[in-house]
Amino acid sequence: MIRIILGVTALSALAACATPETRVRNGLMSAGLSVPISACMADRMVDRLSLAQLNKLNGLGKLKKQKPGDVTFNEFVKRTRSLQDAKIVGVVTSSGVICAVK
Repeated sequence: MIRIILGVTALSALAACATPETRVRNGLMSAGLSVPISACMADRMVDRLSLAQLNKLNGLGKLKKQKPGDVTFNEFVKRTRSLQDAKIVGVVTSSGVICAVK
């Protein structure tokens, strides 16, 4: 019984650590960015933006439910500018440029 509780606790802790990056990656893919770009950008963005900024970015409802790869990076940056948060735009832009050349 103790092993089960410890196992569940360890899995919960691991899931909690991975959740922000996974949510951001899935949100970027849902917004139409390609899978590799989304994964790379999410890794960088969770380290550079606050949870409030990540939630704000997640609110880009116009880009929801796109197929991965359907939206160009330029279009995503254009939509990101509508949030009127210079740090978000800077992180999204720099992350996209760095991830595109990898």
